[in-house]
Amino acid sequence: MDDAQFMRRALDLAARALFTTDPNPRVGCVLVKDGRIVGEGWHRRVGGPHAEIEALRAAGGEARGATAYVSLEPCCHYGKTPPCTEALIAAGVVRVVAAMEDPNPAIAGRGLEILRQGGLRVECGALSREAEALNVGFCTRMRTGRPFVRSKLAMSLDGRTALASGESRWITGPAARDDVHRLRARSSVIVTGIDTVLADDPALTARLDTGEAVLQPVRVVLDSRLRLPVTAKLLRQPGRTVIVTTSPDTRRRQALADAGAEIVTLPGGAQGRGVDLAQLVRFLGDAEFNEALVEAGAVLNGALLRAGLVDEWRVYVAPCVLGSDGRGLFDLSGLGRMSDRPELRYTDVEQIGNDLRLTLAGVAAAAEEDED
Repeated sequence: MDDAQFMRRALDLAARALFTTDPNPRVGCVLVKDGRIVGEGWHRRVGGPHAEIEALRAAGGEARGATAYVSLEPCCHYGKTPPCTEALIAAGVVRVVAAMEDPNPAIAGRGLEILRQGGLRVECGALSREAEALNVGFCTRMRTGRPFVRSKLAMSLDGRTALASGESRWITGPAARDDVHRLRARSSVIVTGIDTVLADDPALTARLDTGEAVLQPVRVVLDSRLRLPVTAKLLRQPGRTVIVTTSPDTRRRQALADAGAEIVTLPGGAQGRGVDLAQLVRFLGDAEFNEALVEAGAVLNGALLRAGLVDEWRVYVAPCVLGSDGRGLFDLSGLGRMSDRPELRYTDVEQIGNDLRLTLAGVAAAAEEDED
């Protein structure tokens, strides 16, 4: 096996913690000596041992003289756990291959340099694109201060998200809905609007039938006028529910707090409409959310599209027709010319059960790709 193959194993290990490490990155490590794996591990959850420590424990004395393949640059600072750089040097590892530098400004190459100063041979860049994709939210937050924002939508073949009555369950089939639960499970936070909650009364939890451990995402409801009922289903689910509002209504705030919600006040948007979405995204980054999943209706998605705040759109297309009276995907008025239309870019198309899953880069992300 070559470096790429061993790094692939490290990435596969890291992916085992896809749903449990937030806000930390997902990291895997493989120790190889004389062409054979002598130890491996992954960072299972925040506060637990890092991948390198797990691998070193598994290898024991076999770590001396080994090469460590790590999907992210080893840490070099004291946090909840001691530096992995010290542990690798003390164990007698002679070579470290990292998929990518840690984008955390507190590390950002310093870990690799410490290893070099400790006498280890160090290389970086094996399967870097795959490593970046695994931790796209962590990388985005470390570099920009904001999370990686996805929006999930489901529509009929004629671009409708619901019947005129508002009925929308279920447009897509079971396989697509299972896929959405995996998307929820890897997300730090699910963002929705009050109109969606009032219409559907969703639980907004990640439910997997595989038995995999899941750290439930935080639920964030944009509710500028505090209309959320205290009986809402999402207030009775495990984990946190945060209501983002512009309202000073102390009575409603207290009632919702008594029902288990956390209340956050942010500035209003343009013309006093709703919550300022740019401030919302900044708040999510400050709260250390890596990946934000938007599950909302046409109004919020239209506003996010217009503002260029979504990095990735996941659109599930069902082979059915809901008719011309059905509700559309985006509330996006004022497009007078074709040159005004937002343009996205397909990055992946896959059949999920009887439905199609379209993945598109957001407006801002597509523009950045054009500049590269």
